[in-house]
Amino acid sequence: MNFALRLLMPLAAIVLTSLAPATTAAETATPAPGPVIASGTVPDEAARAAILGRLRAIYGNDRIVDQLEVGGVLPPPGWTGRVTAALGDNLRQIRDGRLEIDGTRVALSGTVANEVQRQGLVSEIARALSPAYTVNSSLRIGKSAQSTLDDALANRIIEFRSGSATLTPQGIALVDQLARVVRDLGSERIQIIGHTDSSGERLANVALSLARAGTVRDYLVNKGIAAERLSALGAGPDRPIADNASEDGRARNRRIEFRIVR
Repeated sequence: MNFALRLLMPLAAIVLTSLAPATTAAETATPAPGPVIASGTVPDEAARAAILGRLRAIYGNDRIVDQLEVGGVLPPPGWTGRVTAALGDNLRQIRDGRLEIDGTRVALSGTVANEVQRQGLVSEIARALSPAYTVNSSLRIGKSAQSTLDDALANRIIEFRSGSATLTPQGIALVDQLARVVRDLGSERIQIIGHTDSSGERLANVALSLARAGTVRDYLVNKGIAAERLSALGAGPDRPIADNASEDGRARNRRIEFRIVR
């Protein structure tokens, strides 16, 4: 997700902005998440440190671009505490977003996956503030979380070493890309399903498919994805998407699938 936070004069204000990297139709890799730019003016260094600390906890140190200035503004009572409380983890659900807090006026824009996310984000921010704050939302509903995962995988195969659950370097590179997508989906729960072709003994294939799904799950957990969001399933050869009579069909059937769990 790309995001921006801005604080404006004469009252303390911040703007969070996320700038998505441009992609072309020829690109197949999922682009890295863009920077989260924090700009505007805050009343003191303590406010600046609190806001930046919260943003880094949400997005990671590397994505935060600090353009905040200090001093010369008069904040409403309790402003710093309310603003940092409004910066919740669910902001990661927003793509190409912007959060602007100008004194007690709040504006939120960007794209989310569904109406539940849109309403939840606005309610969460409003609860963290107070009735004195006005929250205006222009959040849009984009494609679903499942579509986001499908597009990120883009019919590519997560590769393993032959007959094993060990990822190849190419497989690791693809799972690294998917980790960024899964992280930005927020709290969505995902089932990772392993599949094989029909060659060999069925029970052995089921065991191999489960081991491969487990490898991907463990890798994502090691990349910082919450373990409770991820589960692994081995379907073996039981759900083919192509004819096992050809090598091409068997290659397509040997795959890892990501499914949103409701």
